[in-house]
Amino acid sequence: MTGEVVLEAQNLVRHYRVRRGLIGGHATVQALTGASFTLARGRTLACVGESGCGKSTLARLITLIEPPTSGRLLIDGQDVTTADRARRKALRQAVQIVFQDPYGSLNPRKKVGTILEEPLVINTRLSAAERRARAEAMMAKVGLRPEYYARYPHMFSGGQRQRIAIARALMLRPRILVADEPVSALDVSIRAQVLNLLMDLQEEFDLAYLFISHDLSVVRHIADEVMVMYLGRPVEQGAAASIFAAPRHPYTQALLASTPAVDPTRRRKRIPLKGELPSPLDPPPGCAFHRRCLFATDICGRERPAARSFDGRLVACHHAEAIAAGTAAVRTRDHASAV
Repeated sequence: MTGEVVLEAQNLVRHYRVRRGLIGGHATVQALTGASFTLARGRTLACVGESGCGKSTLARLITLIEPPTSGRLLIDGQDVTTADRARRKALRQAVQIVFQDPYGSLNPRKKVGTILEEPLVINTRLSAAERRARAEAMMAKVGLRPEYYARYPHMFSGGQRQRIAIARALMLRPRILVADEPVSALDVSIRAQVLNLLMDLQEEFDLAYLFISHDLSVVRHIADEVMVMYLGRPVEQGAAASIFAAPRHPYTQALLASTPAVDPTRRRKRIPLKGELPSPLDPPPGCAFHRRCLFATDICGRERPAARSFDGRLVACHHAEAIAAGTAAVRTRDHASAV
C-alpha cells in the first residue's frame, strides 16, 4: 500500500485570540497561515524552521488536539473538520504522536506495561491477556526486554524512554505518526539508534511520518520531502534531495548554510540572518521574510508571494528565478535598514 495518500492538508490556518496585558484589549496570534501538503504511506515529510514558525501548532492540528481556524484536513479521504464527534474519535486513532521530551511525556507513577496498555483500555475491548500480549509484542519490536514491563519510567535512560513512547504511539496501529522533535532531547550517541528504529518501524508498518525538527542534519537522514516554514507559512516544499542540493528560497539557503557539516564538500557559504523572527502578533506586510532577506526589493515589502511551482518544488519568493540564476542583487546595508 506504499504511496497511498492517507493525509491531506488544504490551506490550514490556526489563529489564537490573546489579551494584550491588563488593559490592552485582545490581539490575534497568527500561528499558522496556509499550510497545504499531502502525506502518503511509507513516506516521511519533514517540517523545519526556527522556533515560533508554526511547527508544533501544525502537529496539534494533525493529531486533532486542536481544530483549525479554517482550511480542511482529510484523513483517509474523510474531512476531519466537518466530522461528528464519533467519527473524529475514530479518525484520531489513525494519528498518533511522539513528543520531544521522553522524560515529561510518560506518567512517572505508572509502570511501562500500564502505559502501553492504556490506549487499548480506552479504545478497544480486548481482554487483559490480549492487551498484555500486544504490549509485550510491541516492546520487542522497539528493542525493550520483557522484564521492563513491570518497571517505572524513572528506571530507564532517555533513549529507552523514547522507545517506550514510540511503542505507546504504535499500540493502536496508526497509519500516521507525528514525531515532534523526537531526538532533540537525547544524547548524540543515542539519536542515530532512535532514528534507525523509526525508519525500521516505518518500513514494517508502512507508516506515514510527519517529522518535525529544527535539526537539518537529522532531516537529511530521514526525510523524503521537506516543508520549510517561516512565521506560520510554508516558503519552500519539495523533495528532500532537491532542496538540500539546491535550495531556492533565501530562508532555506540561510538555514542550510548555518548547519554544521563535517564533510567539507557539503559546507556552504554562511548567509547571515539579521534580526529576530517577527512576532506572529504583528507580522510584517508583504513577504514575512523581507526584513531579514539579502535579496528583498520594494515588491517584497508590499506583496506577499504566493507559493508557485519552480524547479521541481513550491517556492514562495518573488525572486526565486533570479536567485537561482545568480542574478538577484544583494541589498546594501542602507537599503536593508530602509525596507
